Amino acid sequence: MSESVDQDSKTEEATPRKIEDSIGKGNVPFSREAPIFASLLAMLTAALFLMRESGSRLVVALEQFIENPAGWSLESDSDAALLFGTVARDLAIFLLPPVAVLMVAGLVSSLIQNPVSFVGERIRPQASRLSLGKGWKRIFGMHGQVEFLKSLFKFVAIGAITFIVVSSEQGRILNAMLIEPGSLPELVLGIALRLLAAACVATVVLMAVDLVWSRLSWLRELRMTRQEVKEEYKQSDGDPIVKARQRSLARDRLRKRMMASVPRATLVIANPTHYAVALRYERAEGGAPVVVAKGQDLIALKIRKIAEEHGIPVIEDKPLARALCKSVEVNMMIPAEFYQAVAQLIHFISTHKQHYSTGNRQ
Repeated sequence: MSESVDQDSKTEEATPRKIEDSIGKGNVPFSREAPIFASLLAMLTAALFLMRESGSRLVVALEQFIENPAGWSLESDSDAALLFGTVARDLAIFLLPPVAVLMVAGLVSSLIQNPVSFVGERIRPQASRLSLGKGWKRIFGMHGQVEFLKSLFKFVAIGAITFIVVSSEQGRILNAMLIEPGSLPELVLGIALRLLAAACVATVVLMAVDLVWSRLSWLRELRMTRQEVKEEYKQSDGDPIVKARQRSLARDRLRKRMMASVPRATLVIANPTHYAVALRYERAEGGAPVVVAKGQDLIALKIRKIAEEHGIPVIEDKPLARALCKSVEVNMMIPAEFYQAVAQLIHFISTHKQHYSTGNRQ
């Protein structure tokens, strides 16, 4: 009951990280019906294109053995070994091509669903696999019920197909006792082809349904609770409290570096206490004036205080201070629209340098 409640509480879709971790552990969606369908299709292909010719060769070899048994000497162990070797060779020539097709089909059906990967977690011994409770759940749980229904469908479908095909071929099967032995392989092959073709049609429907169900079931098992999503977010992106603290420390370091640059300023434009922008302009350095520090309220007062301590002119120009503070970042040159206003202030300072002290511009 508790496990059902836990599953119901997992209302959130799996995150990309949860899906990636699951795949890394070998927990991937896999349809068992795909290899079965691939095997049936491979058997049908082999029967159509390989079995007829190889079967004819096998019949010829067996006819020679049956019609002329005296031609084979069995007087010693080497004679028996030669006989068995010949029979084994003929059988191998007959069986190897279809077996190879079956192996390739099985590998391809698995590779199409998931790429090859070695996961030690899947083969590591685990005590939970010996748990009677979990084994009971696997058998009688939702997954076990679905597997039972699939097996029941296959049993009923294959049984019905076999009954229909055999009933339709009943006359030919009964007359098989009267035909030449060399014609039996063709008769058996024809019936087998009909059975395999009908089984492939029935299995392809089951495979399509199972592919969709296995994917949806896998995603459902990977669902997460809201708390799990929050915890994963904290682990991947960091705790919000820690990140806020880191941002605060970064702002403090930036503010200290900015204040350390104020003594290098050429002038400070203020408003008069709410905004302060420290500009540096040296003709030898080239370029437009650069904002070396800016701030509002307490930071603005701190900038003015440092400027006054170092004899840097502080000019009150409310519109210009507000516009510069909002438009220009620290360590950036001022835009062209501020050139004229700032140039006038710099010219004013340079012409009144000897008589200028920190104060207001009227």
